[in-house]
Amino acid sequence: MSEPIGSSTDDVACFDLTSRPWIEVLGLDGVQRELSLREVFVRAAEVRRIVGELPTQEFALLRLLLAVAHDALDGPRDIEHWADLWSDAECFAGVGAYLDEHRERFDLLHPTAPFFQTAQLRTAKDEVFSLARIVADVPNGEPFFSSRMPIVQRLTFAEAARWVVHAHAFDTSGIKSGAVGDGRVKGGKVYPLGTGWVGSLGGVFVEGDTLRETLLLNLVAADTDTMEFTSGDRPAWRREPCGPGGSERTPTGVRDLYTWQSRRVRLHHDGSSVHGVVLGYGDPLASRNAHRREPMTAWRRSLAQEKKLGQSPVYLPREHDPARSAWRGIASLVADRAENTQGAEAAAYLRPGILEWVARLVTEGELPRGFLIRARIVGAVYGTQQSVIDEVVDDRLVMPVVLLHRQERTCARQAIDAAEDAELAVRALGDLATDLARAAGSEEQGPRSVARELGFAALEGPYRAWLLALTQDGRDPFAWRRVWQCEVRRLISPLGSRLIAQAGDAAWQGRTVTDNKGTQWLNAGLADKWFRGRLARVLPGAYPRDTTPERSPALPGPASPQAGEQVEHAVSVTDPKVSA
Repeated sequence: MSEPIGSSTDDVACFDLTSRPWIEVLGLDGVQRELSLREVFVRAAEVRRIVGELPTQEFALLRLLLAVAHDALDGPRDIEHWADLWSDAECFAGVGAYLDEHRERFDLLHPTAPFFQTAQLRTAKDEVFSLARIVADVPNGEPFFSSRMPIVQRLTFAEAARWVVHAHAFDTSGIKSGAVGDGRVKGGKVYPLGTGWVGSLGGVFVEGDTLRETLLLNLVAADTDTMEFTSGDRPAWRREPCGPGGSERTPTGVRDLYTWQSRRVRLHHDGSSVHGVVLGYGDPLASRNAHRREPMTAWRRSLAQEKKLGQSPVYLPREHDPARSAWRGIASLVADRAENTQGAEAAAYLRPGILEWVARLVTEGELPRGFLIRARIVGAVYGTQQSVIDEVVDDRLVMPVVLLHRQERTCARQAIDAAEDAELAVRALGDLATDLARAAGSEEQGPRSVARELGFAALEGPYRAWLLALTQDGRDPFAWRRVWQCEVRRLISPLGSRLIAQAGDAAWQGRTVTDNKGTQWLNAGLADKWFRGRLARVLPGAYPRDTTPERSPALPGPASPQAGEQVEHAVSVTDPKVSA
């Protein structure tokens, strides 16, 4: 049993993160508990996942654990080393000795090198600030939206440790108090230098059935050709403690990036709990073209930055859109790099390095084709010049790992195209809402947005079920795509009928409208015909050309069409958006 705080021989307070419980986890038994760093690795096979106060905290802690694993295992060196770890139930046995070796640097309250902090960090006026500066679930100026009322007075050492890790990853930008010794201070302040490193990313990682699987699936081997590793890569606790100023340097690899010291922090405590904090800027880091070092985000090519900098290509992290569910962005997760390339042009998008790594595992036969993974997306959405966190994005998509296979791309392409089917059908529903509003002479944008939300909500569950069944029982992906188009039609068509029934007398009477095709009379009846024609165009598999009723296997779940259900034939209409 570990000693209580303040009971050491020199009576100096300590909180050893290697032996004291501080990381919250959910066990396979459904019980939530706190574990020490050592216990997390010993019991990784018994743990479902990390549980944070926020999903972003979970992500930041996972990156910390990955840095420990990479450094303790000194690898994996190559895919063979990874395969040995995957098959070894005691693969993390060496982590205990590693933590013993570096135990002093994991003391949250160490007098000269406190964990993830800068000893003696202070402002010129020796100010100590509210813990709300590091506790991200207390919105600045919006305390009524938090469970912590009205402010954070104190934190346990375990809570404080979690929020310190989170601050380095996701802290907001804005003006911060200047620390004594920081050359960037002007008038007692340091002006905005951006969010914590992970806050600039659209975070992506892979979840397994246990924390052990999750750690191993995200443990990228050093011989991965899409990533850069150096022999000098090491985490923050194997570097000299940070001073109050920032350091302009390039990360040496994932161990460095996963523990990047984006901030300078000093906790104030009384030996029993934490009551205040000093928080300032740390090491700045530009996200431009960091795709060969940072594996936990997708990347987008920025033509604007290429023009500004006079270089090509330039890639920036592809941040998450809180209004867009993970299934709708499946292309950014499973599309192979070559599929985003046109001729000699650089790819418009790069999928996350983590998923490139898992693609390699399945392509080289280290993971079975039927193995299921959860692609988890986590991110923060900042507002008001990145000085506050407006929203936290958290979603996951369960999918067969074969979708990432580099040579067998048929299933992946059908999955991407099926998501596009959904997008186009919902667009048709939104166009219907717009046309009905135009026919009635009312505002258009509101009805269109509501219709699109209804459409995506109706398709989300069925798409996820369809995706899981895509590779089952030797199923033909092309035939299964036609089943999906029938399902989309079955779900979206009644939503259109409902919009038309609710259109009102003004829309049925109609009015003269003008668009780029000229002037014409538009009413609810014509809007309905256009809508049916658009669905016929974007969902051709749901409109067979012969007169024989189509019989298709049903999708899983209660929303599935009945086998043998007759499919209507396409409507021949004149719609400028269809015929163009």
